Amino acid sequence: MLESNSGAPAEAMDGAARIALLESELELLRRRDAERSAELAARERRIRLLEEALRILQADRYGASREKLHVAPGQTELFNEAETIAELNEVLGTEVSLKATPQREEKAGGTKPGRKAIAAHLPRVAIVHDLPKDERHCACGSPLIEIGSDISEQLDYVPPKIQVLQHVRKKYACPGCEQCVKTAPLPAQILPRTNAAPGLLAHLVTSKYVDALPLYRQEAIFARYGVSLPRATQAAWIIALAERVQPLINLMDERLRASGYIRIDETPVQVINSEKAATAEHWMWVRVAGPPRQRIILFDYDPSRGHEVAARLLEGAYGTIQSDGHHAYDQVAKRYGLIHCGCIAHARRKFFEAIKALPKEVRNQPTAAHEAVRRIDELYKIERDIGTFSDAERAAVRKEKAAPLLESLNVWATGLMQGTLPSGKLGEALVYLRNQWPKLIRYVDDGQVAIDTNLAERAIRPFALGRRNWLFADTVNGARASAHMYTLVQTARANDLEPYAYLCRLFAELPAAQTVEQIEALLPWNIKP
Repeated sequence: MLESNSGAPAEAMDGAARIALLESELELLRRRDAERSAELAARERRIRLLEEALRILQADRYGASREKLHVAPGQTELFNEAETIAELNEVLGTEVSLKATPQREEKAGGTKPGRKAIAAHLPRVAIVHDLPKDERHCACGSPLIEIGSDISEQLDYVPPKIQVLQHVRKKYACPGCEQCVKTAPLPAQILPRTNAAPGLLAHLVTSKYVDALPLYRQEAIFARYGVSLPRATQAAWIIALAERVQPLINLMDERLRASGYIRIDETPVQVINSEKAATAEHWMWVRVAGPPRQRIILFDYDPSRGHEVAARLLEGAYGTIQSDGHHAYDQVAKRYGLIHCGCIAHARRKFFEAIKALPKEVRNQPTAAHEAVRRIDELYKIERDIGTFSDAERAAVRKEKAAPLLESLNVWATGLMQGTLPSGKLGEALVYLRNQWPKLIRYVDDGQVAIDTNLAERAIRPFALGRRNWLFADTVNGARASAHMYTLVQTARANDLEPYAYLCRLFAELPAAQTVEQIEALLPWNIKP
């Protein structure tokens, strides 16, 4: 009895201890389960983000390049383009056009349907086809008389002609004293002490900076025509040209800073031989200003993307700058008292990336990202309708029509953020929209300000396309020279000038320009196309 009575409390204590131990183990298991669940959830989120990134990379690599909804991405343009298009026409039962379509002049009264004539500005070479004399008789015996001609036209291509310009400088002497000798002076040259004529230099620059043809390929092309022109020589010429055109670049820079409205953007470039590592990114900056036919597009190279570069490029400017939201511009705008406008196109692009990140089977189904793009496209529709309006008219229409749409977009996006993870592509787009919102809506109040920075992006696109071919700049001097050459050709194109023709004139006349007025006369907008 004593053992039983004394053992009962011990057994009860043992049971309570076991229960406490089990509860402790259960709590430990629950914590481990919660940790594992959190770890799995984190892995799921990471997997989802990686899948989004993979789908975006696949869409960028194989899909359509235009940011347009309801267009199925494809790969046909990458490899067998000609064969694929021919097969598609065969399946559709359509006939492939065998006619080339060069640029043509539009008639004032519009164009009639049907095949149009080849552009009138192209030179014509007449090839006359006549009947043999023994066939110029009718069956009745009467001779045939000429009553006209039927003319059909073909496009032909004549390979480039390389020629040598001989400068013959006549010499005169005095027969009396036999001491006086005079020689006709040689006209001033853009690159003295070289054998490069303006036409050759214009061709080199146009081929590289318009047609994205690397110098080593140009070296091979010249070799086919029996001319040795090493790429090192070409590069030295281009660097020297950049020094010669510096006065013209300075005038363009002054005009741009005084314009009152500058769009600015930047893109990476690799420079092999510099103080930074060979793999480090350097930057090509672009500034755009001026109305149509007085457009200025200035490229500048700098190894940095920091605010000190933006401060240097915008020093002395006033009014409004417009960018993609890069933080460096905020500090500069505050320092110089500039109005900083954002870019609606970049906000739209964030949502479009969220669409590209969706699984393929749901990419064309309505989602929040689709709705955001649709709402932004309504803003662009307004811009298309007011494209020819004056600045005051444009601002009035924006306040009436665009401002309510923007307010609705803001309310909708704010509500959507509450249930959206910021780590996903949709979350990133919403965060960008929220952070940039004050700058994004400023275009409404100023009719001269565009809805986006697409003009600057279009200006920088030829550089980005050319970079795919030549991949990198060899030296810092080469990168700076490239910035000057891109400035010349892109500003010429923006002012409706054919780059090669403009460069030929510039390189021929600039050496003789001695005054500011003479240099100003060579600015692209002062030259008639």
